[in-house]
Amino acid sequence: MPPSDQAPVFAVVGHPNRGKSSVVATLSQNDRIAIALEPGTTRESHTYPLTVDNHTLYTLVDTPGFQRPRRVLEWLEAHSLSASDRPDTVAAFVHQNRDNPKFRDECELLTPIIEGAGIIYVVDGSVPYTAEQEAEMTILRWTGQPSLALINRIGADDHTESWHKALGQFFQVVRSFDAVRAPFEKHLSLLKAFGQLRPDWEQPLDQATHYLTRQREDRQWQSARLIAGALADMMRHQESRTLPRNLPTPGSNSREALETRLRERWYQNQREREERLRRDIETLYQHHQIARQEAELSWHQDHDLFSESTRQAWAVSKRYLATAGFGAGAVGGAGIDALTLGHSLGAGALIGGLIGAAGSYFYGDRLAVQALRLGPLKGSGELQTATFGPVQDLQFGYIVLGRAVDHWWHISERNHAGRDPLELPPSDSHWLEQLDSPQRKAIQQALGKLRKGRQLAPDEQQPLEAAIHSALVGYRKWRADNGASRDSIASGEAGRPR
Repeated sequence: MPPSDQAPVFAVVGHPNRGKSSVVATLSQNDRIAIALEPGTTRESHTYPLTVDNHTLYTLVDTPGFQRPRRVLEWLEAHSLSASDRPDTVAAFVHQNRDNPKFRDECELLTPIIEGAGIIYVVDGSVPYTAEQEAEMTILRWTGQPSLALINRIGADDHTESWHKALGQFFQVVRSFDAVRAPFEKHLSLLKAFGQLRPDWEQPLDQATHYLTRQREDRQWQSARLIAGALADMMRHQESRTLPRNLPTPGSNSREALETRLRERWYQNQREREERLRRDIETLYQHHQIARQEAELSWHQDHDLFSESTRQAWAVSKRYLATAGFGAGAVGGAGIDALTLGHSLGAGALIGGLIGAAGSYFYGDRLAVQALRLGPLKGSGELQTATFGPVQDLQFGYIVLGRAVDHWWHISERNHAGRDPLELPPSDSHWLEQLDSPQRKAIQQALGKLRKGRQLAPDEQQPLEAAIHSALVGYRKWRADNGASRDSIASGEAGRPR
């Protein structure tokens, strides 16, 4: 891999409000880049390197938009003697007009180009092509730098064909590229295309695709480990309190109040642990600006998972419920309702549209719920410990796992230009059916040990992580096979990007 000072640099240029910053955000994996409604928000160039494993793969420069391209072109034509001096003429324009407020934006966007940056010219394919852009494209062609044009269609109308014909006369490569929804493979294809434009870029950009592919695989394994850790913590967790021996009898207000307090503390821990997992996954994928909307785990009574009304409300099949391990028996007494709203900013709806509930029994027989347990007396002070948890029903583990895998998928597929909420439509099928028997068995065995409050040994933790990794792979394939649209990942940006 070349040192970072040899990594390719690309200046992202174009007319204001055409999606330049969206392209930069996605290609640099940086969701902190401002994407605003107002044209001309960017008045200075900003550089954004993409770094993997301490290697800068390439650098993107977000530039101001063209403001007076026709006036600039008039100046260039007046000062150029022949085609051979055009790059020098562009450089002369920048040096002579750097302090001229009329041409500040043009000088700012041309500076990285005359210093050797490649050109990514961004247009909005939802608006018609006009001759107004020809001045911009002519100026860029005069620089003599390698160039690529991206048609980033923002609105509903489609004028891509006319843009292709016009751009092809000015740029070496023309591609359609949706900065919000473009899949990972399209990112790599752009790098490969740029590598063909300049010989000394071919090797570093080929290595960049290798690094990014490996990063994607590594993140998937790291996600599996994070999910396995959170699942173990949530299944094993219990709340306890030391009490005097003369605790009031069951049914008294004091005992009921104690049970309520421990139960609520247990739930609060579960909420906080799940939220920490969400943040860890988002940070891993360099998403720092996601505002999630997700209903918290809440206490509910007497849920019948197999009732027809419940199934229709959650849009899940009996086959899924049985596959996921929900067929252990009717749910009665105290239960857990893992309820989401179907709207998720990267964290929410359970896999396959399962909005979800899980019966959860604490201590004692599954059909005779004993939520509060008193331990033996300890010491001369005759103290004893009241405990609540860990969860006994494996259904809860599948709910946690399902929510986590679904959240991971949305985050791993989400481009860094996305700003709108994510929405997961319900489905009557499920990825879990695709898991091989050994992976299902590994998950089931691990949950069985965790509900006893056991901490998994390394040789028990690794099979669980491998099974969850297979679940991530299977879920991604399941979404692809079921025609998952990237519209369900990001429905676009908040307003039209600049």
